[in-house]
Amino acid sequence: MSHPSGISTFDDFRDAVSAYRLPRILLTALDLKLFTVIGGRSWRLATLARRLRVSVRGLEILCRNLASAGLLNKHGARYENGPLARAALNARSPQYRGAYLDLLRGHWEDWSQLSESVKKGRPVEHDDPDDPVYRRQFTWAMHHRSLTVAPQVAAQVSVRDAETFLDLGGGPGTFALAFLARNPRLRATVCDRPPALQVAREIAARVTHGRRLSFLPLDFMTRPIPGRYDVIWYSNVLHIYSPAENQALFRRLARALTPRGRLLIQDAFVLDRNGLYPEEANLFAVTMLLFTEGGNTYGLRETTGWLREAGFRSVRPIRLRKGTGDWEGGLLEASKPSPPPQRLAPRSR
Repeated sequence: MSHPSGISTFDDFRDAVSAYRLPRILLTALDLKLFTVIGGRSWRLATLARRLRVSVRGLEILCRNLASAGLLNKHGARYENGPLARAALNARSPQYRGAYLDLLRGHWEDWSQLSESVKKGRPVEHDDPDDPVYRRQFTWAMHHRSLTVAPQVAAQVSVRDAETFLDLGGGPGTFALAFLARNPRLRATVCDRPPALQVAREIAARVTHGRRLSFLPLDFMTRPIPGRYDVIWYSNVLHIYSPAENQALFRRLARALTPRGRLLIQDAFVLDRNGLYPEEANLFAVTMLLFTEGGNTYGLRETTGWLREAGFRSVRPIRLRKGTGDWEGGLLEASKPSPPPQRLAPRSR
């Protein structure tokens, strides 16, 4: 398979390295709160520069690039937000994705430490995942990240025969709520750290189907999972843990499913034999190097092997419409084998 980015000449290499330029422009606009200040108005540069306390020259160059990227609209000497900037990037908008934008902004500094992480094989510095403030911010970021994709996935993955649903490591419960919205007889539980569940409670309280969501504070990597579930949803958690940790968890999950229960895994799977593609899955492995002690992105084949070793018999990928899933080819279903039929003991004469 040829490399999709086509880096075969020095010019290709130069262009790939120079791709940092637009992301830095976008993050600078967020740092300045540019989209929020612009809001729904049209601004002349001199007035906007005074409001932002920046130079007119610097702002003119910045806004010109934001307009060429499609985030701002330019009308003569005036600038205004485009539709995306007015909604998702504007802190005064109900559609603002602020927590996730803050996460992306922080990644710029984190990725600058990649050389040290490669040398050591682990994160150089990272927040304590059990810190309540960090966990709450991260959970809101995951909610903002999944707002669009969760309903799209729930519309294509049928759980209509299920009554109980466990969103394992589900953070804000965004996916659990999406499945509840489409399945009136379903009851769901989201399992995570207590600060994450507090965010999930706040989000669930906003919608009527949130009444069918329960909350389970539990370190599921070290403690048994109580109860039995028809469906276990394991979304964007696989990559946080090492192969050994995931294999041990799969064995416990097999015991936590009802007969004929289903485990649905959504993750950034590597799909080819050489472990190189999709490119986004490999790039995300770098994020795991920077933020986790043993996480990685894993191949669809090796994950299937782990599931079979854990006792799952039917393992298959689920195809979603292009552009509607979290990751390309990133959904895997594993089913428990049906229990053998019980034989009636012969009657004694």
